[in-house]
Amino acid sequence: MTQEELLEQIYKKDGKAFTALYDMYSKSLYGVIYNLIKDKEESEDVLQEVFVKIWKNIDSYNESKGRFFTWILNIARNSSIDRLRSKSHNNSLKNLSADNFVHILDHNTSVTNKIDAIGIREFINKLKPKCIKLIDLLFFKGYTQQEASDELEIPLGTVKTQNRNCISELRNILQVQ
Repeated sequence: MTQEELLEQIYKKDGKAFTALYDMYSKSLYGVIYNLIKDKEESEDVLQEVFVKIWKNIDSYNESKGRFFTWILNIARNSSIDRLRSKSHNNSLKNLSADNFVHILDHNTSVTNKIDAIGIREFINKLKPKCIKLIDLLFFKGYTQQEASDELEIPLGTVKTQNRNCISELRNILQVQ
């Protein structure tokens, strides 16, 4: 069954398709979650929450905005960050850099996941160094804009402006592809 066929069945709330989806992606998502949370039981709980969110929110996935794996990866990452913040963890000690994040994906055995990893690395490498650092802090390490401002020792307004500019630059890179 192709990913498109699988998604079609999931949109219809087919339980067997959801099981296949879990089998296909659970190891990859668990790896990302665990590397952020660093606790086996909590990571398993977050993984379960992630799949519930995928199931409940599948209608919000828009293929024109990105790959399915990227969409579910963002759900996993955001859920992990939410869990860390709810436990008052220090994100700067618990999260990975963007390079390590891509490294995790590179070692996955799924061909689809390797294509996503190659795409992530390719796009990150095309950004300006200041954008790479800012995106690493805001999106991969889960910093708030204020925390990024403190870390980079630049004004909050500058972080907001640079973030907008970097996202715009990333959009332009993606449109060229």
